[in-house]
Amino acid sequence: MTRTILIAGIGNIFLGDDAFGVEVARSLSNRALPGEVQVKDFGIRGFDLAYTLLDPWHTVILVDALPRNQAAGTLFVLEPDLSGLGDPTAIGMDLNPHSMDPLRVLNLAASLGPITAHILVLGCEPKDFGDELEGRMGLSPQVQAVVEEASNMIEELVVRILAESKDHSMQSQSPVLVTDNREVAS
Repeated sequence: MTRTILIAGIGNIFLGDDAFGVEVARSLSNRALPGEVQVKDFGIRGFDLAYTLLDPWHTVILVDALPRNQAAGTLFVLEPDLSGLGDPTAIGMDLNPHSMDPLRVLNLAASLGPITAHILVLGCEPKDFGDELEGRMGLSPQVQAVVEEASNMIEELVVRILAESKDHSMQSQSPVLVTDNREVAS
């Protein structure tokens, strides 16, 4: 069976809520998911993720804590615009292998080759990343409270993607999961 959907947990377990993606990947690894789905905890290994994005996935769901000035624990799904990516020298795209947010990872991957997968980002508004010098292990109560909800959202996305993929493969070989690049808030 071909793995067509990658769920990539991103984050640093030593920086408080930054571990959100890692914890969601852990939650999903304890669930019975379809054989087409692979869940992987990339942690802070942004380079590994960038190279993995070049594989022929149908869909990649990146899971990370992303500050967006919302209430801590707010979940959202984004479909990033990949046009214009691929310049590792762009301002703000400096490569630090231990501090790579989804945009930097996508930019790095696009600079290495074409990203053919449909990319979605499931993000969570963090409360904090711990003390800047000492960090903090463990999620804040607000973010911990939504890990299972985020896992449920991903399972729903997977079901939808696989159903649309099956419907489209019967009709044609056109791309699946057409969206309008709007944020979907939960």
